[in-house]
Amino acid sequence: MKILVTGGTGYIGSHTVVKLLEQNYEVVIVDDLSNSEESVLDAIKEITGKQPLFYQFDLCDSVKVAELFTEHKDIQAIIHFAASKAVGESVQNPLKYYRNNLDSLINLLYQMEQHSISNMVFSSSCTVYGQPDKLPVTEQTPFKPAESPYGNTKQVGEEILRDTTNAIDQIQAIALRYFNPVGAHESALIGELPKGVPNNLVPFITQTAAGEREQLSIFGSDYDTHDGTAMRDYIHVVDLADAHVIALERLLDTKQKSSFEFFNLGTGNGCTVLETVKKFEEVSGVQLNYKLTDRRPGDVEKIYADTSFANKELGWSAKLGLGDMMASAWKWQKRISKID
Repeated sequence: MKILVTGGTGYIGSHTVVKLLEQNYEVVIVDDLSNSEESVLDAIKEITGKQPLFYQFDLCDSVKVAELFTEHKDIQAIIHFAASKAVGESVQNPLKYYRNNLDSLINLLYQMEQHSISNMVFSSSCTVYGQPDKLPVTEQTPFKPAESPYGNTKQVGEEILRDTTNAIDQIQAIALRYFNPVGAHESALIGELPKGVPNNLVPFITQTAAGEREQLSIFGSDYDTHDGTAMRDYIHVVDLADAHVIALERLLDTKQKSSFEFFNLGTGNGCTVLETVKKFEEVSGVQLNYKLTDRRPGDVEKIYADTSFANKELGWSAKLGLGDMMASAWKWQKRISKID
C-alpha cells in the first residue's frame, strides 16, 4: 500500500517513514529540504534496508503537486508533515508561514479530491490551544487566539480540514496535536537536525553540550511555574511516530467515528525548561552553560496534555520518559558531532 509522506526527510517525518517501511508500506516522500538533508534517506535505508521514493520540490507549487499525483495514481493515504514550524520565526515572517503551511495543505486536498484519495493524517500542534485557561488540555479545550502565526496556521489548517471533510464525502482526516517532540531513533542514525541556529530547546541543549554553541538561553524566568521557566509536555519522537501509523491504520480500516478527528499526543506530564536542562545534565554527565533571559514572543507560559482520549480511542500511549528522550538526543548529537 503506497503512502505519501510530505516532509518525510524532516525530524518527525523521517521517524514515521522508518515505522511505515518496517511495517511493509511503500513510501513516497516529498520534501523541499528547506529544513532537512537528503542524507536522511541513506540513514532510513540503513535502518530499514528499504529505499523510499523521493521527490524534492515545494508543495506550494500546484503544478508539481498535480504531476506527482498523476504519476502515482495508487497513493492510498497522505501523512502531511511539511510545514514551517519555528514559533519565533513565524512572528518575524508571518507571510512565509501562511503561504507554506496553508497553500501546501490546500494543494494536497485538491489533488485528493481529483484522484479520489480518502485519507489524510495531519501534523497539527498543541499551539492550536493558545494559552489555555485550564490544564491539562483535553481535545475539548476551546481554542484561544494563537500566540503566533505558526499556531494560527495550525488552527486554520484544522478548520480547512473540517470544512473539506464535511463537504467532500470521500475525504477523511485525523489531526494529531503534538505537544513537544524530542529525542532520536535508538540507532542514532536519524534525529533532530535543524539548519542554522536551533529554534527548539533540546537541539540547543545538545549543541551547547557538544561545544557547538557557547551558551544556552532560557527564554523567560518569571513565568507562573514553580521555577519561573516555561512548562511543556515533552514526547519522544519514536512514540509520536508510532501514533501516526496507528492513526493511518484507523483511517485505512475505516474505524474513525467522524470524518474529521483530532487527538492530543503527549505524555500528560508538564516539565519546565529548567527541569529538562537538569535531566539532560543528569543522563549525559555534562554541565551546561546556560543563562536566563527575556521571554520570547509567541511562547505560551505552560501547557501539557490530557492524553486519555488518544489512549482510549487509538489504543496508543507514550512509553518513553524524559530520561529516554534526553539520552537518545545526546547519543544522536554525539554521533553527528563525532564525539566519543
